[in-house]
Amino acid sequence: MKKLLTIIAVIASTLSYSQKEQKFNLYELFQKESLTIINRDVKTKDTLSKKYIQVSENKNEGIIWLPINDFKNGTIKIEMRGKDVLQKSFIGVAFHGQDDTTYDAVYCRPFNFFAKDSVRKIHAIQYISHPIYTWKKLREEQNGIFEKEIKNPPDPNSWFTMTLVVENKNIKAFINDSETPSLEVEKLNNIQSGKLGIFVGGGSGGDFQNIFIKQAKNN
Repeated sequence: MKKLLTIIAVIASTLSYSQKEQKFNLYELFQKESLTIINRDVKTKDTLSKKYIQVSENKNEGIIWLPINDFKNGTIKIEMRGKDVLQKSFIGVAFHGQDDTTYDAVYCRPFNFFAKDSVRKIHAIQYISHPIYTWKKLREEQNGIFEKEIKNPPDPNSWFTMTLVVENKNIKAFINDSETPSLEVEKLNNIQSGKLGIFVGGGSGGDFQNIFIKQAKNN
């Protein structure tokens, strides 16, 4: 009996640390007033195939924080849509947020996905760490390390997914169902936990449907 109780305790402990994926429907969260909206306006859109939120364009960066304050390690998958308009589409995920100006983010520039200019093409996906490591600072001081080309990119005007895998200091970003990361970088700060949400760059809006969060074991 004692042995059986020990086995049950071990199983219970293992389950308590297992990965559980959470789905956050942004349309529903907005309706429930559960999103914290920074420097943007948000509208809901209801079509025959999708219910989603539409984030407005504005100067400077915008953040839509989810009701998550303690994301550490794990995966973040977002369904989003930008547009093929130069300098008007910067869409992605902010994580490990401490406030509205201190956070990490990985985002895409859909207008660069199929750029004929080889320089623009390698600026398709970007990691930043605000407020210190902006895209401009990283490009000037460490060019080509924190932004990359996306191989086999999606249609820049259509829905696609980006999945981030955060493992302590290592960050990988996968587009759609690719098994090869489009971006792999080393985190530029020692922040280990924080808020999580949508990121849009200066001048950009975007469309966003669902975010799937899976916290890593033993977080």
